[in-house]
Amino acid sequence: MKLGVENTAIVVDSTADYPEARERFPNWRMVPLYVTFGEESYKDYVELSPDEFYAKLRTAATLPTTSQPTPGDFLACYEELAGYERVYSLHISGTLSGTVESARTAAGMLEGDRVRVIDTWSASAAIAMLGLAIQRRLEVGTTDEEIEEVIARFPESAHLIFTVETLEYLARGGRIGRARAWAGQLLHVKPILALEDGEIVPVKRVRGNQKAMLEFVAAFKAGSEDVPELHVGVAHADAPSKAEALEAMVRDLRPQAQLDLVASLGSVVGTHAGPGAVGFFWFTDR
Repeated sequence: MKLGVENTAIVVDSTADYPEARERFPNWRMVPLYVTFGEESYKDYVELSPDEFYAKLRTAATLPTTSQPTPGDFLACYEELAGYERVYSLHISGTLSGTVESARTAAGMLEGDRVRVIDTWSASAAIAMLGLAIQRRLEVGTTDEEIEEVIARFPESAHLIFTVETLEYLARGGRIGRARAWAGQLLHVKPILALEDGEIVPVKRVRGNQKAMLEFVAAFKAGSEDVPELHVGVAHADAPSKAEALEAMVRDLRPQAQLDLVASLGSVVGTHAGPGAVGFFWFTDR
């Protein structure tokens, strides 16, 4: 079957940190996760913007909690897309969230294999970047086989590296992975972290934002080439100046690269990363 934007839809969950997806692409949808402060629950991005979330976080007596969409949430989305012959549903790593399982449960309630649920083994803007790689193919016409090839290649060829102000948020949320050994380290030590096989892993400990940036530079230089097929995304948690520094670094080191998006982490990813987190993602899509 020939696939294009007219007959193929893309669904992401809100951890893709791409709330403008539907506005930019009519064939995209976003299914929100939930964040709860005390007794109040909000749909990520839909009922609580990043600015509103970080303002609440600064004054909250206890850290908020997060929860995945229900299978019913996904089912409603898939049914809304009934006019599309194929739906690719792209989600945060199953080791970090049960979101992909909710999507699979919903897809199983439908007849046939119209909905293809994908565990991206990634998070945040990296999910959106996989969606954009699929979208580029849909816009010129493609096949299931070509899309499946890029999906299979993505976990091995995409890079995600980030730093946080403190490991406290990842530890409390249970998402700290193999970086657990670094929890409780001295003040001002910046952990450089990556996502490998869908799990957060420690890369290096440095002191201060400047040395963290030098680690980003080294990783980006070693893991990329200056070609037009290089696609980059930047995401930050209430830290726009850090994001701007990363943008400048990308444009300086890899002027031919495509800077696909600069995102503010929404309430769900922000709950676990904490204010001040910043990271970037790159993928050479040949």
